[in-house]
Amino acid sequence: MKVFIENEAGSDQKNLYNEKTLKYKKTVTVSRKYPYPYGFILDTTSGDGDNVDAFIITDKSLKSGQIVECEPIGLMEQMEKSWDESRGDTEEVDHNVLAVLSGDDQNVVSDEVKARLTDFVLHVFDHIRPNKNRVGNFLDKQEALKYIESCKDG
Repeated sequence: MKVFIENEAGSDQKNLYNEKTLKYKKTVTVSRKYPYPYGFILDTTSGDGDNVDAFIITDKSLKSGQIVECEPIGLMEQMEKSWDESRGDTEEVDHNVLAVLSGDDQNVVSDEVKARLTDFVLHVFDHIRPNKNRVGNFLDKQEALKYIESCKDG
């Protein structure tokens, strides 16, 4: 699968792109530094209308705007609360695929990686609102593959 890198590891800058055209829109500052390179899987659409989000579990430096070939190794369940005028508080599914660069031999998501990702997700938007994100379970590669398949375009 091909992943477009939006945000670099170690940066508190969140780059926003049109996920279908890959055109850069703007950059905003967030409350936590990205623990791993973060982006989205090309040719997918998740339940929120955006592409499927992905964290690349690597120590390699990946740059915003780069497209890399990856393999999924897991899925982090994530839900975001929002307010809808007609329905009140709603919770939207916004899962993250956990991946490694193609050719890497890592195939398990460690407890350390889970802890870093959980902390990031729970606090990345502290600067604009109280926590509205919730982390669910960390699922295996097979669940990640099923999720990706269910979100493929066309």
